[in-house]
Amino acid sequence: MVETKYGKYILREPLHKGTFPILHACGEGNCVGADFPGFPAGITMMCVNEPTTMNPKPHAHNFDQYLCFIGSNPKNFFEFDAEIEITLGEEAEVHKIDTTSILYIPKGLLHCPLVFKKVNKPVILLDIVIAPVYTRSVGDMSTHPPTRPMRNILWMKS
Repeated sequence: MVETKYGKYILREPLHKGTFPILHACGEGNCVGADFPGFPAGITMMCVNEPTTMNPKPHAHNFDQYLCFIGSNPKNFFEFDAEIEITLGEEAEVHKIDTTSILYIPKGLLHCPLVFKKVNKPVILLDIVIAPVYTRSVGDMSTHPPTRPMRNILWMKS
C-alpha cells in the first residue's frame, strides 16, 4: 500500500487476535490496538459468535460508556438472534438484550457481568468510552479510585 499523509488514521484489520478479534483505538500509551495520542475516547469493536461472559465482576468507571449491540446482517442490522444479559446498579438488576440496542452506562454506575447466553447469529459489539484511558473500580467511583488500565483487562472468554 502506498504511504499517504492521512492513511495512518484508518484501522484496516484486527489489531488484537484473542478469543474474538477486535479493532481498538484509544489515546493512551500501550494501547492494545491503535494509539492515537490525544484521542479523547476508547473505541473497541468485535464480533461475538458464541456464548461467553465478558467482564464477570461488577465494576464502575469515572467516565460515560456506551455498549452497542448490533445484528451482523449488513442488509438489516436489526436482524438479531442472540440473548444477552447485563447486570446494572448496586441492586444488581439483570437486564435482557435481545434486539439491536445501545446501552448507556453513566459514569459511576456499577455494571457487569455481561453474559452472551445464546448467540444464534453473530453480534457486533461496539464499546465506546468517553475517556482516552480506560480505568475501572469496584463499587462507587467516589470512594474507590479507578485502577487497571485497558491493556490489563482485555475482554475475556469465561
